[in-house]
Amino acid sequence: MMTQRRLLSTERQELLRQRLEEDGGISVSALAAEMGLSEMTIRRDLEALMRRGIVRRTHGGAVPARRLVFEQDFREQLTSRRSQKQAIAREALKLVRPGMRLIIDTGTTTLELAALIADWNDLAVITTSLAVISQLQFSDGIQTTLLGGVLRRGSPDLTGGVTEHCLDLFAADIVFQGADGIGPDGSMYTSDLRLARVDAKMRTRAPRTYILADSSKIGRTALARNGSLSGVEALITDNQIDKHVLREFRSQGINVIIARDGSAPRRRKDNQRD
Repeated sequence: MMTQRRLLSTERQELLRQRLEEDGGISVSALAAEMGLSEMTIRRDLEALMRRGIVRRTHGGAVPARRLVFEQDFREQLTSRRSQKQAIAREALKLVRPGMRLIIDTGTTTLELAALIADWNDLAVITTSLAVISQLQFSDGIQTTLLGGVLRRGSPDLTGGVTEHCLDLFAADIVFQGADGIGPDGSMYTSDLRLARVDAKMRTRAPRTYILADSSKIGRTALARNGSLSGVEALITDNQIDKHVLREFRSQGINVIIARDGSAPRRRKDNQRD
């Protein structure tokens, strides 16, 4: 029991808010037992916090509103155009060989690539993405390094000057990057200026960089320009790319690899490649 005196409703609600912030989510029954209150009282206080926009109710409990909004946003990004993202990831997988060192950038398309290599052996992966780390955390055959940095608000990745400094410690064979937008002239964009600097630094740590971006990103811009497709090995995108844009890119000497559904290469546990 957390207290020996009767708490005011405002005090109870502040304790609930703090408890949810600490744990990220907890059930009504657990809160009631911990605070020595009835489940009805806990539900009433959670309803009051929900009306203030501080928490969101879940089945049997509650989570901080910010966490739920983030999870919903990330889930929507992950499922949006997923078949195209998976096709792009399968195409990128054809470039990977055992013994390689890979830098895998943040993003839902690069996360699909991480899922494909999760059961491989003899790979090293360097990443800023907490989602990629989560995907590979039980992969015994992959040496996975999470770069340090500042947690980016609203996104599960690290960025900033510390991240740039950490990148100087590594050399890789291939960088796989995403993009928030790609202009018709081949300019690459990201929504965060710090991330733009990290992306540019990543490309200096390997001789080859491939941009993994579905066709919905093409023709869009974002806050910060971080380079051009003319400076990378290739753009890997899906077959819904506008044909006029594709011709324009290729006329500029930009290499574009089109990923098609059903293009998955045969995979073997021993990582032997055809």
